[in-house]
Amino acid sequence: MIKFVKLLLEAKKETFEEFAKTRGKGAEKIAENAQSKGGLAMLTYNHFKVKAPYYDKASKGKFDVKQATAEFNSIKSGISLNMTPTEFQKQVGKLEVLGELIIRNKKWLNYRIY
Repeated sequence: MIKFVKLLLEAKKETFEEFAKTRGKGAEKIAENAQSKGGLAMLTYNHFKVKAPYYDKASKGKFDVKQATAEFNSIKSGISLNMTPTEFQKQVGKLEVLGELIIRNKKWLNYRIY
């Protein structure tokens, strides 16, 4: 199993920072496309636009998993069906990006030790 993990890592030498940069570019593109459409697509714009600062911070090596976990838990407990659709999309977007970065960071750190 350890040899398999090493092979996977050698085949794809993507750092956590590169991963965040790539994901950030994708989220930015989706947000721009949604904004240009306007109307109901603005919910999509708001969902993806809030992800940018998180991806940017992570791509610069400034991701703090403890701080991100605390923020994730705070957002998760604050999501409500009483929110506006826009606020709901923003909060769920933050929850997604934080969860993704936390999970990816933990996996990357675990695989690095081999």
